Amino acid sequence: MSSLNLESIITVLPAILIGLTFHEYMHAKVAHLLGDDTAYLDGRVTVNPLKHIDWIGFVFILIAGFGWAKPVSFNPEKLKNPCRDEMLIAVAGPVSNFILAIVFAVLLKIAMLFISVEGILMSMMLACIYINFGLFIFNMIPVPPLDGSHLILKSLKLSKDLERNIFKYGSLALFAIVIIDSQTQLNLLPIGKAMKFLTSATLNLLGIHIL
Repeated sequence: MSSLNLESIITVLPAILIGLTFHEYMHAKVAHLLGDDTAYLDGRVTVNPLKHIDWIGFVFILIAGFGWAKPVSFNPEKLKNPCRDEMLIAVAGPVSNFILAIVFAVLLKIAMLFISVEGILMSMMLACIYINFGLFIFNMIPVPPLDGSHLILKSLKLSKDLERNIFKYGSLALFAIVIIDSQTQLNLLPIGKAMKFLTSATLNLLGIHIL
């Protein structure tokens, strides 16, 4: 958000809470379905946002435009097929955000058929679409510790030590990229353009022409 005011908070806050909550819930749910009860025992197989929100990361989202939720823990030794299942757990979060964006777009279309959707309600619905597409795009970037990196690293079948080193230095690299991107005009991560493209394409397919 370019400015932190009451209207922007009311508009964006529900979208952030919903997006982050379902993202982490799906990580935990899929892990549980695949035989690992670690996240379940941690109380993470829930749609209660208080179980998933990291408040420091949440504040960063509000004031800086990027942040994080509490990571979901899992135990590879409890998974039936660790390599495959870790990739499924990783992709579950971003895919849930993509599906949520589509669902909110369809709900917006249905609502517009019966009521006048405008003002703060329109802004909130658009935010739910836009932010969920953003969470999908950002988390699928193949840079540790983002979910997309798990797909690449697991497919390469690297050693555990090498994976740990890649995650350690990849996290630092990602943080540096995000800082540079937010403070300069380099646009190293053109996530905003991708979010706008997906949002516009989805709304256009549904016959909604408001962007």
